[in-house]
Amino acid sequence: MTVAFTLTEQGLRDLAEGAAVLGTGGGGDPHIGRLLVQQQLRAGREVRVIGVDELPGDALVVPSAMMGAPTVFIEKLPSGRGNIAALRALEARLGRAAAATMPTESGGLNSMIPLLLGAQLGLPVVDADGMGRAFPELQMETWNVYGVPGSPMAIASDHGDHCVIDTGQDNLLMERRARAMTVEMGGAAYICDYPMDAATVRRTSIPGTLTLAMKIGAALRRARQDHADPFERLTGALKDTIYSHGLVLFAGKVVDVERRTVAGFARGQVTLEGDAGRMTLTFQNEHLVARHGGRVAAIVPDLICTLNSETGAPVTTESLAYGQRLTVFAISTPALMRTPEALACFGPSAFGLPDPYVPVERLPLSAV
Repeated sequence: MTVAFTLTEQGLRDLAEGAAVLGTGGGGDPHIGRLLVQQQLRAGREVRVIGVDELPGDALVVPSAMMGAPTVFIEKLPSGRGNIAALRALEARLGRAAAATMPTESGGLNSMIPLLLGAQLGLPVVDADGMGRAFPELQMETWNVYGVPGSPMAIASDHGDHCVIDTGQDNLLMERRARAMTVEMGGAAYICDYPMDAATVRRTSIPGTLTLAMKIGAALRRARQDHADPFERLTGALKDTIYSHGLVLFAGKVVDVERRTVAGFARGQVTLEGDAGRMTLTFQNEHLVARHGGRVAAIVPDLICTLNSETGAPVTTESLAYGQRLTVFAISTPALMRTPEALACFGPSAFGLPDPYVPVERLPLSAV
């Protein structure tokens, strides 16, 4: 259970890096998001992180995030203004003020957006999210899996113009409407969706993901300080958590990157070459499947992370480049994300992949 705490700058740095690991290549650039929040902390504002048990059951919790292709954020840096506009628009529609915000997903940028909103408005940030990793589409949430309507939702541009989308119980239609609006807003937008009470947050969310991200980031930082193996430290940080399994799949050099921005997503694949041959990762904002020698080595919803082979620092899909020396690291998802209902929502078939889901700990390891 999370004990409430106020985030420090060091904690912020650890959280950003750890969340980027959990983001499995997606969720946006961690550096961009961290700087937005750091600016707030240096201006004297605070970010207070709380556990779900610290809110009364009927308190309104409004998740916040950015939507769009991560490649857009490289050329069009977010200002951090549209998130307030989105929240206020949704509060006006609901006729209630939010008691707290929280991440929709774990990712370098998208774990930072609720921290930014919390600092700007003095709102506590709940230590949980609705994905336990990053996914490319709004309906790919544990909240959706377990019956929470995503709308009404609010969407705003970086300039603050906004609208409210209401598709009732149809969260897939909400994704389609919001995706089209995001494209119209230049490929990136701020959103507030899945408004719910704290009792529903407790029932349907992945708990403790912010503090887990801090633990992962701290483990990688200390590994660098100690000149230790970052992947051994990362594996150790995952033990005794709801993620439990962490393992190296492959290490090698990036020899090919195919990436394009299509319909609001960054889609493509990256190929690595190493002593054990070749591994190819397919992604849609986030890594979806890793294949080695034609065989699946890991597949969604398990996490497939591309990390710097020397430092363990996460490399997001929009930052992949020829010549990088990367290690592919897999992490098992929590049990809540492996139910038949969850796999129907964000398992392989949801992405059009022909392969069945097999937990990564049951797949044969690729040689490193």
